Amino acid sequence: MLGILSKTLLFPYWLVLKTRHFLYDRNIIKGREFPVPVVCVGNVTVGGTGKTPHTEMLIRVLRGKYNIAVLSRGYKRKTKGFRIASVTDTYREVGDEPLQIKQKFPDVTVAVCSNRAEGIEKLLALPQGEKSIQKDSTRPELIILDDAFQHRKVRPSHSILLVNWSRPIHNDNLLPIGRLRDLPEQVKRANTVIVTKSPVAVEIDGIIDQEKTREAVAAEEPRWRRAMHLRDDQNLLFSIINYCAPQPVFESEGDTRYVYSGKAIYFTGIANDTEFRNNLVRKYKILDSLKFADHRNFSKLDIARINSWAAKNPTAVIFTTEKDSKRLKQCHTLSASVKKRLFYVPIESVIVPQLQSVAANR
Repeated sequence: MLGILSKTLLFPYWLVLKTRHFLYDRNIIKGREFPVPVVCVGNVTVGGTGKTPHTEMLIRVLRGKYNIAVLSRGYKRKTKGFRIASVTDTYREVGDEPLQIKQKFPDVTVAVCSNRAEGIEKLLALPQGEKSIQKDSTRPELIILDDAFQHRKVRPSHSILLVNWSRPIHNDNLLPIGRLRDLPEQVKRANTVIVTKSPVAVEIDGIIDQEKTREAVAAEEPRWRRAMHLRDDQNLLFSIINYCAPQPVFESEGDTRYVYSGKAIYFTGIANDTEFRNNLVRKYKILDSLKFADHRNFSKLDIARINSWAAKNPTAVIFTTEKDSKRLKQCHTLSASVKKRLFYVPIESVIVPQLQSVAANR
């Protein structure tokens, strides 16, 4: 339970959030609706729920049915206003997460704009056209809003709220005491809640047993529904992280022999790297690690530190995250020894047990 001092410190922030949501809930301030389906993916916490891999999961499910656009804020980019991402952009121009999505799905329109309503307007103003090599410059049939659950100026067709299994919103507190950036009661606005990074998948010989996993999910669902006060019309899903084969950060310089060395060091610049480390520990002897702030723009001093740190273990493979790799590609002072040993681990979010995406069917 919070003490009186903590409650006093949180009260102004709580009051601002409560007032803001009251104004939107009563239509005193009105959110905008648009003539195409808008699917919002977001959270009420500061990082660590897996927004980008879940956005990518939606793209995989929906891009065969719709001409899709993804609209993101473009956090920590150096540009301003609306911009359509290109595969040749850097993280400085569009942000690391939009760049990752664009390079992974080059046929999908990825745009950045801090004003989501303005960004949607500009996407809908694009010329209509058939799916082609120029598809990224045509009017979308469906828009995915990345990290926009708290942006109420837009009224989405379907809202997906992500909740981290290991840090549930009903057991957390508002910033700065906890990690909540919005009121946990706002779960009521979600059409679908996904409990991410869930340990519910049952594997047999490395393969997920769908029936046993279905039983595990069925056992957990009532507890989570009660804790978050979900209504019967709100979907509750569980997802896991699928770690893919390591890829060289520098394609022409990476030496894949290091991946099989059995020894590893790693560094990250993400909100929560616990699951990342746990995956590596299962396969490698971890010799050392470095932790940077989320979305870290690696400075020359940071790179010098990485070079010196990596030199202490010259035969170990060096791992980082896929998101970090987008920022590292611009770091030209990385040593040759680091570049040939540096690999990122792609991840995918997977709903368990297997089912059709709720957003695709509604």
